[in-house]
Amino acid sequence: MDKQEIKQFIGTGDLTLSRAMQEIDANANGILFIVNDNGVLIGCLTDGDIRRFLLSGGRLDDKAIDAANKNPKVAYGLEEAKVLYHKKNYIMIPVIDNNGQIIDLFNGERTSIKARNPLHTPVVINAGGKGTRLEPYTKILPKPLIPVGELPIIELIMKEYLSYACNEFHIIVNYKKELIKAYFADNENHYNISWYDEKKPLGTGGGLSLLKKKLDSTFFFANCDALLTANYERVLEFHKENRNVITMICAYKNMTIPYGVVDIGINGKIEGMTEKPSMTFLTNTGIYLVEPEVIDDIDDDVSIGFPDIVERQRQKGKKVAAFPVSENDWMDMGQLHELNKMRTKLYGE
Repeated sequence: MDKQEIKQFIGTGDLTLSRAMQEIDANANGILFIVNDNGVLIGCLTDGDIRRFLLSGGRLDDKAIDAANKNPKVAYGLEEAKVLYHKKNYIMIPVIDNNGQIIDLFNGERTSIKARNPLHTPVVINAGGKGTRLEPYTKILPKPLIPVGELPIIELIMKEYLSYACNEFHIIVNYKKELIKAYFADNENHYNISWYDEKKPLGTGGGLSLLKKKLDSTFFFANCDALLTANYERVLEFHKENRNVITMICAYKNMTIPYGVVDIGINGKIEGMTEKPSMTFLTNTGIYLVEPEVIDDIDDDVSIGFPDIVERQRQKGKKVAAFPVSENDWMDMGQLHELNKMRTKLYGE
């Protein structure tokens, strides 16, 4: 790599975790190397390091170095980096000089995508909503059939699950359901789908009541407007190891307020001003891992949002948890501008 390319993978020791996450999202490689004031490597930070730190009680305004691996694997030459890289599934190997400063980075010479381990986990997709935020498109097509490039969003979602050998699909439908069924009836891929028809709109969670006695194992539950490219295997491991009844997959969202923010006190006295502040917060992607016992607690023929179901389980003392992922791992098409961003990210259109 040249010096300019290397810069995007390097952060300083005073970097906050929130800012480091933005740097990792920007380089789109899932890693950041942290150096001290003299440019000496003192740690490396990955998406996994961030997730473990936050799940153990860390905060977004903590120093990134607190969450980092302070003994990263390094090489003193490119050939050594290549050997180390191929011994294990490293993201990137830094090449350092005798002073500990990074002079090169090796991120592999892969020509193929590593096969994913099969999970064989059922997938439930809520495809019954009207998609009013995507009007006028959804006046003609139901949201699941809105194309993102060459394929409709629902098929892109299904293909991501199929890459983990999750090929048992349960799809809840309502609005323009015959169009959705017709699309898959003519689809040459012959997906394994069981259909569940809502007689009336049941919200983002109520449709699950139609699946009572249909599932007897952990399942993925997803809204039909979000595509997740995170590691599904890690999410499933986290869910099972912690014995959660629901695991909500959440993404860190970085947002800059495009105005100066003013804090005032008594009589309008200005207490402080911040120009275009940045915020980082955890947002629900609408994708979950769920235990079948949750379905038994959902009333028949009653509209309810799935977040309300999550809260109901929490109030009962059941284990519900969030699994954080990078903002880059989550694409949402719930609104027109987000749909266009998804197209650009997937196809460069």
